[in-house]
Amino acid sequence: MKKKLQVFVSSTFKDLKEERQAAVSAILMLGHIPAGMELFTANDKSQWETIERWIDESDVYILILGGRYGSIDEATGKSYTEKEFDYAVKKKKPLFSIDINEKALKDKIKILGADVIELEHQKELKAFRIKVHKKIISFYDDVKDIQLAIMKSLPPIESRTDISGWVSGAELPKAEPLITKITSLIAENDKLRKENSKLLALQGKQTIDKSEYDDIFRNLSKIKIKVPDAVTKKGEIESTLLDIFNFVWSALIEGVTNQRGASEEDTFIFYNVCPHLQVYGLAINEKFQKVAWTRYTLTNKGQQFVTYINDKELK
Repeated sequence: MKKKLQVFVSSTFKDLKEERQAAVSAILMLGHIPAGMELFTANDKSQWETIERWIDESDVYILILGGRYGSIDEATGKSYTEKEFDYAVKKKKPLFSIDINEKALKDKIKILGADVIELEHQKELKAFRIKVHKKIISFYDDVKDIQLAIMKSLPPIESRTDISGWVSGAELPKAEPLITKITSLIAENDKLRKENSKLLALQGKQTIDKSEYDDIFRNLSKIKIKVPDAVTKKGEIESTLLDIFNFVWSALIEGVTNQRGASEEDTFIFYNVCPHLQVYGLAINEKFQKVAWTRYTLTNKGQQFVTYINDKELK
């Protein structure tokens, strides 16, 4: 969408009418919105608050400097033009300044006289000019230079993603489809949230059924399994499934697979132990797409059985 920038043009007024008009013309030619305080008197507190609001709402600040410092704010001793500049800097507005060349100022004084030169606050104007020159600055001899500077400086700012600008209502997407989509997503999200709440409540109610785990404990204690030398490294031994479960449950947290190259221990657990555990709901065999192997992992019930065993051992 084509965005328009609101551009605040700051300058002294009486001596720079032509220059301001040239700046406004260049801004309009680029399709942007000029803003300035020509209709406001700057020596009124309420008007200064209005100026601040206009700068806040603007996307870019431009300063045009001539030969005058401008009317003074008695409270600060600064000109209102300098106050505007300082406020734009404080608000981190994209800004650039256009200052008159010394020769052009002398030529202007010859034509228009003392009205375009600072007589009372030359020291303040010099300090202000030094401050301005520390930022992005261009120089002008005539109004065409001002327009050229604006034509060069505004487009890069327009392309910045952190500048919001203004967009025509005609270019905005229609709201109805977006509202429908958002409403649908809200309803779906609400449904999922309710389902999740039910699941969490159900999980909270799930406690270890002692009688069931007592039965599993006794049954695993009765099942005998031969563990080969390839696993024990001490010769073949016979052990109960319960003892083996105590030994292998931590490996089943991550899972054991029947992939090629699996260790002797994992292979033994996968084929000789896990099928028995699966019968009691302590382990589950998971299958994955696009692979030939499967994986056994510990179920929630299996994890609770581990807790049961630990509690039993502590007692």
